[in-house]
Amino acid sequence: MAPFVEPKTAHAAPLVKLRERSDYLAAAKAKRVSTTGLVLQARKRVETSAPQTRYGITCSKKVGNAVARNRAKRRLRALANSVLPHLGRNGWDYVLIGRAQTTINQPFDMLLENLRFAIKKLHQSETR
Repeated sequence: MAPFVEPKTAHAAPLVKLRERSDYLAAAKAKRVSTTGLVLQARKRVETSAPQTRYGITCSKKVGNAVARNRAKRRLRALANSVLPHLGRNGWDYVLIGRAQTTINQPFDMLLENLRFAIKKLHQSETR
């Protein structure tokens, strides 16, 4: 089965990576949605001087050794690059956290569905 790729649209905004520890800490205090393959943390930035969608990726040692963590981060990066330009909102920070065993072992299509579900659930609760 070929992997699903989001269709390119004109409104897809470029992604910017989170670089500062303070951005990760701020996202950790904000909204969180857990799925079987990953955990998504997200926050709406107060300073909207740069209305881009920003993302970060983290995997703790619970995920595995360095090889396993790097593989999990590569998979999460591919997820972010295929889903966030279309479903992510400008002015928001998203942090994808790898989970032990499942981020590496789940089929990529299932991880895509997990991320789509998490983003929709997060923004659905935000509009209430």
